[in-house]
Amino acid sequence: MAQSPPHSGQSPIRQLQTVADLLETPALARVYARVLRDGPVTVSDIVDALDIPQGTAYDYVQKLETAGLLEKTRDRRPYEYDAEPIALTLSAAEETATITPALIAAVARREVDEDIDVYIDRHGLDGLAVALEYAFEYVEGTVNHRIAARELDLSPLEAEIILQALEPVATEYTDDRR
Repeated sequence: MAQSPPHSGQSPIRQLQTVADLLETPALARVYARVLRDGPVTVSDIVDALDIPQGTAYDYVQKLETAGLLEKTRDRRPYEYDAEPIALTLSAAEETATITPALIAAVARREVDEDIDVYIDRHGLDGLAVALEYAFEYVEGTVNHRIAARELDLSPLEAEIILQALEPVATEYTDDRR
């Protein structure tokens, strides 16, 4: 079931396509995460904050707006955009997974944090989603890297590395989980 901006008027399939692009394109994920965190923002704000080409920023904003994941909040130039948190729950066989803004933010960090990039290459997006759940608990102080290592079937060193890499995301999105 897809849950995203109810006012978007876009089909769940179109939103699913864009969410898949968010997971595969860290730069697009960075734009969405930035607008969600700081919105409403202009395209110039995005360009300055993320240091991406203006044309790329406009393309990404248009793609996200067309899918209904961003909304124009000002009708005169410079346009401002805001984002609604998305939650896309996928079910396959007996497993379910939810794609959240925190997961998208973690993917967005892939471009700037090699540890996340390596972790995704080794364990996939499913593995990253599970590690992110442990990162929330790590930030809350309810688990340490050794417990996470045991539960994730990782070495203690690899668990510590991914938990530290995901700590900024978990810290930023902790309030959203409550």
